[in-house]
Amino acid sequence: MFAQKNNIQIVGLWLFFVVFGLASRSYFPIDETRYATVAWNMWLSGDYLVPSLNGIAYSHKPPLLFWLINLGWKVFGINDWWPRLVPSFFALGSVFITQKIASLLWPNQTKIAFNASLILISSSVWIIYSTTLMFDMLVTFFTLLGVWGLLISYHLQNRKGWLLFGLAIGGGMLAKGPTIILQLLPLALLGAWWGKSHLISAKNWYLPLVYAFTGGLIISLSWAIPAGINGGSDYMYAIFWGQSVDRIAGSFAHDRPIWWYVPILPALLFPWSFWGAFWQGLFNKKLIYKESGVCFCIAWILPVFVVFSLISGKQVHYLLSLLPAFALLIARYTENSFSNRRLYIAPISAAMMLIGVMLLYLPHYASMHTLKVATWLQALPDWMGYLSILLGIILYLLPKQNLTRTTSQIAFFSITLITFALYVLMHASGNAYDVRPISMQLHLLESKHIPLAHAGKYPGTFNFLGRLKQSPTILKTEEVGVWFAAHPQGRLIKYFENSEELSKYKVEYQQAFKGDFVAILTYQQWLEHLKLSR
Repeated sequence: MFAQKNNIQIVGLWLFFVVFGLASRSYFPIDETRYATVAWNMWLSGDYLVPSLNGIAYSHKPPLLFWLINLGWKVFGINDWWPRLVPSFFALGSVFITQKIASLLWPNQTKIAFNASLILISSSVWIIYSTTLMFDMLVTFFTLLGVWGLLISYHLQNRKGWLLFGLAIGGGMLAKGPTIILQLLPLALLGAWWGKSHLISAKNWYLPLVYAFTGGLIISLSWAIPAGINGGSDYMYAIFWGQSVDRIAGSFAHDRPIWWYVPILPALLFPWSFWGAFWQGLFNKKLIYKESGVCFCIAWILPVFVVFSLISGKQVHYLLSLLPAFALLIARYTENSFSNRRLYIAPISAAMMLIGVMLLYLPHYASMHTLKVATWLQALPDWMGYLSILLGIILYLLPKQNLTRTTSQIAFFSITLITFALYVLMHASGNAYDVRPISMQLHLLESKHIPLAHAGKYPGTFNFLGRLKQSPTILKTEEVGVWFAAHPQGRLIKYFENSEELSKYKVEYQQAFKGDFVAILTYQQWLEHLKLSR
């Protein structure tokens, strides 16, 4: 009954921020809109083997996410909500697998499993990316599936664990390519460090590991080989070599410093990185640092964190698969450190109130620095800042009866704050991150058989949301005049850096686009633009 009640609570929290997340915004350009367009192209072409973008085989990502999107469209019809809901289901599944992992790591400490799931589901980055159309939540799910499989193989001596590990390798490869190998293989190879020597041997551990790993590769190759043959030599090279060796070899230029992930970890783990109970437990000498569960989580985190720190192409969401391991450690270290309860909450409350003060000050700062920050920040409402301050105060004042109750309180207030903050930010930004209006304008033009062209690189930003049957013609600046001469009734999509530049010209349509502006121009408007820009 306790477990069932806890799971209902987890699902309720998940539903809350998923519904708000889906309602608060559309697809972010350019990543989400691009992936939605690749799935849309798959739907239009009926080619489920080789994804495509702008009429060219899309080799940057494997097809699993696109398959799942198309599967949902076949069931529910074409819609905007299903693609962003897919990662949400993987997020929820990941939370429940985290509970399973905690139960195997600490079987005699049953509350760790539920507390870890609360910590994970209410972490800032987890909330944000649960409704973001990207591949990392799928990779996180398959990482957890593989981790769970390793623990089943180790603790229960059950072959089912190696089957799960193989499925995780195969699924992860189909989700985002070779990154799943980095997520799982070092942890498995370090079994001799985090496990007992008589259970970790060549015969009962490393040999089955080879078999399971090979099985996972076979799963991924069952798609990659036919896709490579059908996609052509360039596509085959890209999916077998370019997405692994070339990308890694070209990523050690250290465009971002090696330490870049370290200072952002507190934000990634917010609010739990500010919980005094965690820090008290972390430095508690009575807690055995060499216990197998803690060593297991360290072996999970450290290799991935080090490699991602060395690779220059750093993004926040690359660390998403490590959040469950951090959640498990936080839950473990707070298990035996719950004293002076309200004092331990003070840093979290202070952080929430500081966020509120920043939200109150941000519109004023934006109005004073219009050239440095987006002008839409001036539209942020004061009530969000006051709400953040109020949440911090209430969280501090609420009675702290026990560890699980306090963990639930922090989780609820964290989800409330982040969910409403995201909603307010998206509402204040207007069309800056919502390309539905211009996409529908392009849809109307296409329905009238008016040719469309795009100045500069085009990542499929408008195709899905505009339900375009084909991509605009992609042109270099010097090609625009020739194209317009051949298509005098056509329209050109062009970007402008600021409103002052755009105000010089009369355009058919314009809207904010991220920090810039995007416009649709006729031939005459393009000629006027050329004349005034000289």
